[in-house]
Amino acid sequence: MTVLITGATGLVGERLLPRLAKAGFPCRVLLRAGKSRPEGIEAVTGDMLDPSTLANAVKGVSAIVHLAAVFRTQDADLIWKSNLDGTRNVIAAVKAHAPDARFIMSSTSHVYNKDNPHPGKEDDAVDPQHPYPASKVAAEKELRESGLNWSILRFPFVYGDGDGHLETLPKHISSWHPAQRMSTIHHLDIAQAITLALKGAFDRHIVNLADEAPSSIYELAGVVGCRLAPNSEPLPNPWYLHVDTSLARSLGFRPRIRTVYQAWQEGLL
Repeated sequence: MTVLITGATGLVGERLLPRLAKAGFPCRVLLRAGKSRPEGIEAVTGDMLDPSTLANAVKGVSAIVHLAAVFRTQDADLIWKSNLDGTRNVIAAVKAHAPDARFIMSSTSHVYNKDNPHPGKEDDAVDPQHPYPASKVAAEKELRESGLNWSILRFPFVYGDGDGHLETLPKHISSWHPAQRMSTIHHLDIAQAITLALKGAFDRHIVNLADEAPSSIYELAGVVGCRLAPNSEPLPNPWYLHVDTSLARSLGFRPRIRTVYQAWQEGLL
């Protein structure tokens, strides 16, 4: 089983790749020109925005883990081009050269409506208002209608393994209500979920992934030594960014890192 990974040098991919390799999955990575090849890993030079470079990347693979995406930028055109057009190009290459491969795509829990009356569930209607989640919803549709064997994993806030993501959170949430709770997931559990997906546990499912206890942003900021201003006003959207993971659990997912506090105590931030 050769697994092609896009976005292998990104926040998630850089930490997922060594875990998959250690677990015995032969991995191949798609790298843009000039990017360093991870030691001991097969690499193919290419760009998902250049379809002519993708055939060699997908030939002979039995699975694709599609992580490549653009997120934190004000350039909405770049977000849509990368996340939708790039995904279309990868799907087309897989259909042409590896039609039996399992296609696993990362998405986001930001797709759920802000005023949802409960934690976001996979069959809830979605209407994202920002380019990143909107482009992900569009890419999900392309994959679901591709005819390939697909699974879509919706990640919440990702942290751990020294990635620095949690440390940057306070500067992005200064205007938020401090009681807003947010689902989270550690890189270790992303690797566990991807392993399950590679074995077929999530075939033809959209799956929410998260640990066992959403934390308030007040608490998350406190973990990294930042105190947010207190606020006792009612919370207007209590279920925003909080996801229901009952489907994932029914399909075999059990988070190893159950809370951010566990990661903190075990030195895994």
